[in-house]
Amino acid sequence: MEATKSFNAPEAKLHFLDYWRIVRIRKTVILAVFLLVAITTTLVTFILPESFASTVRIKVEKDGSDVAGLGQEGFGGGGFDPYWIQDQFETIQSKMILYQVITNLNLNKKWAEKYKEEGEFHTDQTYALLKNRVDVRQSRGTSLIEIRALSEDKSEAAVIANEVAEVYKSSRLNLRREQSEHGIATLRHQLDEQDKKVAAKQEMVNKMREQFNIPDTESPAWYGDNTPDSENLRHTDRLRIEAQAQYAEMRTMYDQLKGYSRSELRKAVQVVAPDQQLATLMTDYNMSQQKLADMEGAYAAEHPEVKRIKGVIAQINVQIDDRLDGVLAGLSARVAAAKAKLDQFVLEANSAKSNQVNTMNVRRPYYMAKRELENTLQVREKLSMRIIQEEVEVALPKQRIVQIIDRAEPAIRPVKPNKTLNIALGIVVGLAIGVGLAFFIEYLDTSVKTIDDVERALQAPVMGVIPQNVGHLLEEGPDSPHAEAYRVLRTNILFSQKDPSMNTLTIVSAGAGEGKSTTSFNLATIFAQNGQRVVIVDSDLRRPSLHKILKVSNSIGLTNYLLKQNSLEEVIQTTPLATLDFLPSGRLPSSSMGVLSSAQMKELIRELKRRYDWVFFDSPPIMGVSDASILASEVDMVLQVIQYRRYPQPMTIRAKQMIEKVGGNLLGIVLNNINMASDENYYYYSGYYYDYYSKQEDEPEGAKPTGSSKAGKDEVEIKTKY
Repeated sequence: MEATKSFNAPEAKLHFLDYWRIVRIRKTVILAVFLLVAITTTLVTFILPESFASTVRIKVEKDGSDVAGLGQEGFGGGGFDPYWIQDQFETIQSKMILYQVITNLNLNKKWAEKYKEEGEFHTDQTYALLKNRVDVRQSRGTSLIEIRALSEDKSEAAVIANEVAEVYKSSRLNLRREQSEHGIATLRHQLDEQDKKVAAKQEMVNKMREQFNIPDTESPAWYGDNTPDSENLRHTDRLRIEAQAQYAEMRTMYDQLKGYSRSELRKAVQVVAPDQQLATLMTDYNMSQQKLADMEGAYAAEHPEVKRIKGVIAQINVQIDDRLDGVLAGLSARVAAAKAKLDQFVLEANSAKSNQVNTMNVRRPYYMAKRELENTLQVREKLSMRIIQEEVEVALPKQRIVQIIDRAEPAIRPVKPNKTLNIALGIVVGLAIGVGLAFFIEYLDTSVKTIDDVERALQAPVMGVIPQNVGHLLEEGPDSPHAEAYRVLRTNILFSQKDPSMNTLTIVSAGAGEGKSTTSFNLATIFAQNGQRVVIVDSDLRRPSLHKILKVSNSIGLTNYLLKQNSLEEVIQTTPLATLDFLPSGRLPSSSMGVLSSAQMKELIRELKRRYDWVFFDSPPIMGVSDASILASEVDMVLQVIQYRRYPQPMTIRAKQMIEKVGGNLLGIVLNNINMASDENYYYYSGYYYDYYSKQEDEPEGAKPTGSSKAGKDEVEIKTKY
């Protein structure tokens, strides 16, 4: 108990070798699945009928003519459009194209005969077959389209591919022609309607012109724009604006001159309103002033000439003032005249505007009708021009929208089945499925696989690893290649023995068939071969088996002693090995269940501990009956045997818990039936010794293994010890 509690399980870490271990262990599954898939793929590949492929390459462009039409600067389908190309892929494989191919090649009848069907196929059936045999794709690195057809007949494949390309080309041309013709017919119908509207509107305009006496020279652009009233109004309004500007200018000039002083007025008048007489007076005035200035420097103020000049200057000033008053009076008159002229033009403009409004109100229906006539004429002209363009477009060649670059030819060799590829894929897929299935089975397998699994799940050390196909060491002798595994187990038990008085040991297992009895017998044999006095007790009262190994009678044994029918000396038997004794189970009456829990059993254990160095008890599965739990609680030590890859881990964990629950001293775990050849993880536990012994020279012919039984006997009666 203490050993298991203090044990530290190793941390789980996945390694590449863990995966390789699974592959080696499950190699049978992997190989079986691999061969099944690979062989099946190969057989199917060689059974499948051969198919030939023929490919036609075409160049497609959007709808357009080979040459530019009216009003076109260039031609062509524009840049590369992947969506448009994809549309063409779908169109080529559509019923519109393939149905026509079926009709042209009479595939309903041909394929019905080919598949040995009576009558003819329905077009839908043939279409389903044909669509699966036609593949459309874009040529690598180009905008060309490849149409590939498959068939068992190489000539038929080429014919189908070429026919699909031809039908597609004809369909594109016919569709474009039909669309153009339908569009032209629609345009002509609209043109006829416009002609009727033009005639009706023209008649209405003529009647209105006669009714309102409107000259035909007036502009048809918009009613009232260039009528005589409109021209008169615009002329009058222009004169009014000019008169208004002139009046404002003259009024402003007059008002400014009235506000000037006489000296300022003399300066401004010459600039604003030049006057010849005033200019002459100002010149005389200036000259007189200059002459007066010269004379005052030479003569006295009373000089007659000075007085005369002053009188002339005074007279000129009077004349200048009179002239200035006259100029201002003239400006006032001109302002009044400009005002009168402006008023006249305002009256005329208002009158013209009133006349125009009246005229427009009267002629508005005429001008509106004339405008509608003009619009209708424009629409008709556009329709007429469009019809001409479409007719020219229809007449132009359009072979460039679909061009067959490379026609399909019969193939030389089949493309299906691709034997090399199919077989390679079968090998790869078979191997992948096999490995995947192996790992899946390994995932579902929750049994014990490695020592780490045991120590991690059970938190108990592994005391020994027993290889596969181990025999009985009593028959094989001490030099058996399997003996070393049990010697390792014996050594680990001795090191785990804390007290020399603890010499009773039982070996239990979770379920039947885990090698518990063989392990008990061989371990007892190893202890006995080491010179220790050993007895092995077959305490599996339900299904005893040790007497069969020793080939002795099981008529009397443990049950007889526990039921006090025989003494201990009478039930213990000897074996060919002098230091090894055997206590068979004996016959168990149905009324004697539970004898292992009796006081007599405890007394037997004490007596055997006293007489022997080691006492081994074989027990039934601990999960099946209660006897194993009783033994585990009564003996000094317990070993749990777990068979490699037999029972799920929860079952082994439950068995360990039952041992601990009854107070058993669990030393550790023994892994049994390990395949050393397939699992290299266990090689170093016992494989080296096995290899060493397998390489030894054979023994002499006269040598006989120690403890071997006589040949020719199925059952040997061994004498009692006492």
